[in-house]
Amino acid sequence: MSPGSEPALRVTEIFHSIQGESTWAGLPCTFVRLTGCPLRCVWCDTAYAFQGGTRMTLDEITSTVAGFGGKLVEITGGEPLAQKDAPALAERLLAAGYTVLLETSGAVDVGAVDPRVHKIMDLKCPGSGESARNRWENLEHLGARDEVKFVVAGQDDLDWALAAIRDRHLDRRVLEGSLGALLISPVWGLEDLEGLAEGILASGLPVRLQTQLHKWIWGPHRAGV
Repeated sequence: MSPGSEPALRVTEIFHSIQGESTWAGLPCTFVRLTGCPLRCVWCDTAYAFQGGTRMTLDEITSTVAGFGGKLVEITGGEPLAQKDAPALAERLLAAGYTVLLETSGAVDVGAVDPRVHKIMDLKCPGSGESARNRWENLEHLGARDEVKFVVAGQDDLDWALAAIRDRHLDRRVLEGSLGALLISPVWGLEDLEGLAEGILASGLPVRLQTQLHKWIWGPHRAGV
């Protein structure tokens, strides 16, 4: 990038939809899906965002977002923080008056993200094949507006997620109000939802079971949002 030039990001798509996950589920939201991801989760539903995309300046992205109306926007991927100027995009959107959500894995440093951004951190369970990539120190950068999500592919993943919540005292942080929410999200197609719900109830932990609302509406081939 030449001195004084506008930062740019590689963008897979920008679209308007119903937010399908997190405590923001059900709300109209504009999504900016950035290209690229260093992880290869076995259940990933957005592999099309690993490569390609279109190079867009921050002004071009913000202008496109504005065209959809509304004031809720999520920066997602791929892994959005794999591009170094993603935090600058978040700041640009905040300055324009948007409420900004950031869907990110637990594998990339979130320290540069503006604290006004609502971070939704997807810590990887063993069933993803990528749990060794979790950057646990990221938890220290999370505040009361942020959420931690665990995508579970079965009972083993649920047990791992509940143990991580206890070991890292994330339940205490939610109850004390220093962390926004803990989310348990079954992989789409997981058959034993009843068993998953019973496991959550038995844990006594302050976690929220969520499913992917957008896939109930538009079908299982709808990409993750």
